[in-house]
Amino acid sequence: MIKYISIRITVVFVFLASFLVGFSQELASDSTDRLTNQSNELLKLVELQRKDSIKRVELENRFVNEDVKSTKEYKELYKEIELLKNKDSILRERRIQKVDSLKLLNKGVPVNPFDSTLFSIYTNIGSFSASDRAKVINERILILTADLKFNPDSLILTEDESGKIIRWNDLMVMTINDNDAIWMNMDKDELAQQYLTTIKDSITQYRKDNSLKELLIDFSLAFLIVFVLVLLIIGLNRLFTSLKFKILKDRTRKFNGIYIKNYELISGKQIIRFLWAIADFIKWLTILIVVYLALPLLFNLFPATEGYAPILIDYFIKPLKKIGAAIVASVPNMITIVIIIVIFKYTLRLLNYFANEIHKGELAINGFYKEWAMPTYHILKVLLLAFMLIVIFPYLPGSESPIFKGVSVFIGVIFTFGSTGAISNIVAGLVLTYMRSFSIGDRIKIGDVVGDVIEKNLLVTRIRTIKNEVISVPNSQVMNSHTTNYSMDDLGNGLIVHAEITISYDTPWQKVHELAKQAALNVEYIEKTPEPFVFQLTLNEFYVTYQINAYTKKPNLQAIIYSELNKQILDVFHGADIELLSFHYSAWRDGSEARIPKK
Repeated sequence: MIKYISIRITVVFVFLASFLVGFSQELASDSTDRLTNQSNELLKLVELQRKDSIKRVELENRFVNEDVKSTKEYKELYKEIELLKNKDSILRERRIQKVDSLKLLNKGVPVNPFDSTLFSIYTNIGSFSASDRAKVINERILILTADLKFNPDSLILTEDESGKIIRWNDLMVMTINDNDAIWMNMDKDELAQQYLTTIKDSITQYRKDNSLKELLIDFSLAFLIVFVLVLLIIGLNRLFTSLKFKILKDRTRKFNGIYIKNYELISGKQIIRFLWAIADFIKWLTILIVVYLALPLLFNLFPATEGYAPILIDYFIKPLKKIGAAIVASVPNMITIVIIIVIFKYTLRLLNYFANEIHKGELAINGFYKEWAMPTYHILKVLLLAFMLIVIFPYLPGSESPIFKGVSVFIGVIFTFGSTGAISNIVAGLVLTYMRSFSIGDRIKIGDVVGDVIEKNLLVTRIRTIKNEVISVPNSQVMNSHTTNYSMDDLGNGLIVHAEITISYDTPWQKVHELAKQAALNVEYIEKTPEPFVFQLTLNEFYVTYQINAYTKKPNLQAIIYSELNKQILDVFHGADIELLSFHYSAWRDGSEARIPKK
């Protein structure tokens, strides 16, 4: 099975490769055919123009040398000559347009023996392609340049059946034919003379630039540039060193630090270090700029490295141009961003004003509690900031680039996976706020934790226990646990505290109720109204369990209240000679009374 699949994959790849090769060959063939067709059309235009030119010359000779017998014949001859002139100008214009369109298909092969283009070759001669011709011309120009016997003025133009020839003695440098002239929209003799002058001048200039005298001058200038560059670097180094010492010398007089009231925000030493760092940065930046600008001067001195100077300058200027163009292009967007930020800023200020008014109770909205004001404001603030970022995002520089979008998505994914627990706590904190399960200062119980709420934010709820311990409970855990609030009292009666009392059956229950209520009323923080009440919880085998219940409006003092209530119960019942006991009786197996053995 695997072998069968691999065979199929191989067949598919072979098919695709053959298709691509055929398609590329077809494109190349199509391009060649188009070039050939347009070249043939150009040759037809040239031939037609040549015939018209011959005919016009004949008519002009006839017009000049022969006697015209009549005015009518004179006018017809003159009219025919004018028509040929107009036709020639039209054909010339069509030929120029055709050459321009051909140059879009055929860029030509440059002749550049000295790393600068002298001219380009567009046509073939026999079996020699344009690239072959350009290569041979480069080689022969270099041969002439290297030959000490060669004098550029000894280059001559000759002619044979193939066209004009530029030669030196027996060495043929290049041939210029009619096709070359057509492609350059020039006469063949004129083009040959132009190429001859160009080759002479280039060889003469190259020899001049590479002569011993010129090289000595260039090396002297190079040495001078390097010497000046070294002096500049030494001078910059000394200048910035003296500047740093001057800053250090004036540290006690000018750099005493930055203070906010009595707090030292930034010390004098930190300011000096910062100024030194800025001085070093400016120094090295200046040195780099000076060296970078000196390199093109050095490269321009020698012909072999002359072409690198504009490249180096372009490396420096091009980024600056891009940065400047980007800054200019982003100015409208920056103005838009500033306007959006200002609008959102004052919108948030307005919301903050109303939230504070509701929180202080100055403004009341039916069904909206004042403790909801600030959390609601923070929620709206987050939503408005998120909306502002969405609105601003398209105006940020580079926001359309794939890298910017990819980084944004990556940060979003990291934030999503890394903040799952935090988000669950935030959501739980919002739900708890609007559930109004408890408020700051309430005595609550969450799981096994009992204490007063001292802080409630979006992530955690902090509780101070009666032992003065501060416990932070995540809001998600608060949501997943049952919460007991001892301070919430919608009726206004207060929290009911209670204590259980066990007394034997021989004590009347009316007496027990009276004494229990008296004990509760003796406690400082127990309310007189509503008055305390007693429940009889169980009738056990040997005793009765009573429960005293009393109201208090100090739920945060439960520990003190319970302690005081228990003390008062002991005092009141002992004062009435009633024992607080859970009675138990036991007997021996033989039925006799159980006694404690005497020692």
